[in-house]
Amino acid sequence: MNTIQVEVVSAEESIFSGPAKFVALPGEMGELGILPGHVPLITRIKPGAVRIEKADGEEEFVFVAGGILEVQPKVVTVLSDTAIRGKDLDEAKANEARKAAEEALKNAKSEVDLAKAQAELAVMAAQIAALRRFRQKR
Repeated sequence: MNTIQVEVVSAEESIFSGPAKFVALPGEMGELGILPGHVPLITRIKPGAVRIEKADGEEEFVFVAGGILEVQPKVVTVLSDTAIRGKDLDEAKANEARKAAEEALKNAKSEVDLAKAQAELAVMAAQIAALRRFRQKR
């Protein structure tokens, strides 16, 4: 069977490590699909869901809050400051964080505050969308 090694790493820990048939994730210019033998690539990724089709046919979902993707002939590496396994996502916490980001957006007093609030709101919206996708697949 043709597989590629996938490593998803956050600032705190390794989130996923194993062989996969396919990886899909949110690139800056749109959805990326990686199969074994993909040409080498380094690119930034947006907040969203990383979908990993494991060698046994099962799917693994990981939410990433943006980061870097590196594709080599036999290894795909996803580096993200924040990465959360799909099964560990908490919708209530994500909705609270989204509301806090919306409030920060309303109260932004400078361009920097505005940019931070917009970025946090985008991450929380992506996390909630990833959570919903994860639940639909189950």
